[in-house]
Amino acid sequence: MQDYSLLSLLRHGLNKHQGWTRAWRAPPLKPRYEVVIIGAGGHGLATAYYLAKEHGITDVAVLERGWLGGGNIARNTVTIRSNYMRDASIPFYVKSVELYEGLTKALNFNMMHSKRSMVDVVQTWGKMRELRRRQLVMDIYGSTYQPISTEEVRRRIPALTGGGPDARLPILGGMVHTDAAVNRHDAVAWGYARAADAMGVEIQQQTPVLSLIRGPDGKIEGVETNRGTVRAGKVVVAVSGHTTTITETAGLRLPLRTMNLTAFVSEPVKPLVDVIVNCPDSGFYFSQSDKGEMVIGGAPDPGQSFRRDIKQNVFEDTVTAMLSLFPSFKRLKLMRQWGGHLDIAQDASPIMDETDIPGLFVTAGWWGGYKAIPAGGLTLAHLVATGRPHPLMADFTLKRFRHLDYVMETGTTTAR
Repeated sequence: MQDYSLLSLLRHGLNKHQGWTRAWRAPPLKPRYEVVIIGAGGHGLATAYYLAKEHGITDVAVLERGWLGGGNIARNTVTIRSNYMRDASIPFYVKSVELYEGLTKALNFNMMHSKRSMVDVVQTWGKMRELRRRQLVMDIYGSTYQPISTEEVRRRIPALTGGGPDARLPILGGMVHTDAAVNRHDAVAWGYARAADAMGVEIQQQTPVLSLIRGPDGKIEGVETNRGTVRAGKVVVAVSGHTTTITETAGLRLPLRTMNLTAFVSEPVKPLVDVIVNCPDSGFYFSQSDKGEMVIGGAPDPGQSFRRDIKQNVFEDTVTAMLSLFPSFKRLKLMRQWGGHLDIAQDASPIMDETDIPGLFVTAGWWGGYKAIPAGGLTLAHLVATGRPHPLMADFTLKRFRHLDYVMETGTTTAR
């Protein structure tokens, strides 16, 4: 793998940057692999990388229906955090945040990682009690979460001029999660792809999977693509909101419901907010990018939806709530908007497991799966390679639905 450094940048600058090698190959599609991963998003690429790095499994093909990193990993608000509620969730996300912090060095690719804290702006006493309870659980696992006063909230977020004592929902205080960060979503996809490719993993773009193939004994045998049949003893489904459309081709139904999650970006302005702002009572959150844009997220569609654009009423609700606390933002112009797919389980926790079809693995049910990419890839690779759940993912298997042993996670950003 070609080394990226200041020295290599200067050296290649002498010949007008004509000597760089390709970041990843475009090899011909083979008829058989040891492992096939469907989806070249964050979780698919991370799983491929850790299969190669941690377990020495390099006969892997990552099949992507579009272009690398063009799915949900390009449709999110790049927030990284570990302020969850449940005992199963917190250690998992603490590990993911830890891996993110070292990802630039591990992959030799600049993630533009910015550890900037998240401030939860609290406007109801019920939410305050919930977050105080979350703080006590997080303390057990070493995840940072501390209460701050209303005055401290406004000091940290000078643009927060709404929510006064006479407002319908006045600001009562806040919580600070100092481990929270943002980075560059494209860099995460490209960094994992480049590192996995260097170890022998093949990335096949423009290769949509049409159906799963089962053998006479019911085991998985491979996939049918637009480029022909690809055989594999193990198949991983990492396709976010389209999980059920893939698994149902093999007769497998999963306890998932697909929803659309809204986000939009403003025009760039001068540095105004240097923290991630989350307003759970009002149902929106945002941060300011390095380019100066306000990256804003809202609540999901109330019903099931495979749409990938923004619903007008959801957009209006999000903007109305935001302007009630940040009235100066009404002068900002909208640059672009989008929607991402979420496949959500009943308990709002992920599913990482081998299914009832031997050899078929799924990683799904991620409510905001971007923050979970490193730990999700690490733990799923362990399961695929060894056949045993990683300790960090042991509670996120399908068994919990058979025994009603749910992990009821209320630590999502805008869950309703």
